Amino acid sequence: MYQPAIKGQDAFGFSADDYSGDLEVWPDNWPAFRLFNALSTQWRTGACGATGLDYTSIRDVASFIGIKKKQIPEMFPDLQIMEAEALAVMAEA
Repeated sequence: MYQPAIKGQDAFGFSADDYSGDLEVWPDNWPAFRLFNALSTQWRTGACGATGLDYTSIRDVASFIGIKKKQIPEMFPDLQIMEAEALAVMAEA
């Protein structure tokens, strides 16, 4: 699983303050981002809040937005990175 090299920095050594204004999604990441965004209502929750995405819905949601099933395995690690980061942000709140 992804871990920052230094607390408060991403894998490239940047902190949140290094990113300002609108951020661009790189073309290679766009399909995974679209899928993650479409899964925004598919969080499993418990007494302490969100615990992760409902993985059983990934294939259906992907097909609804035109992503082919054969593409999902290569996107899955990207989804997990976004999921982990989203959970970290939600835990801070």
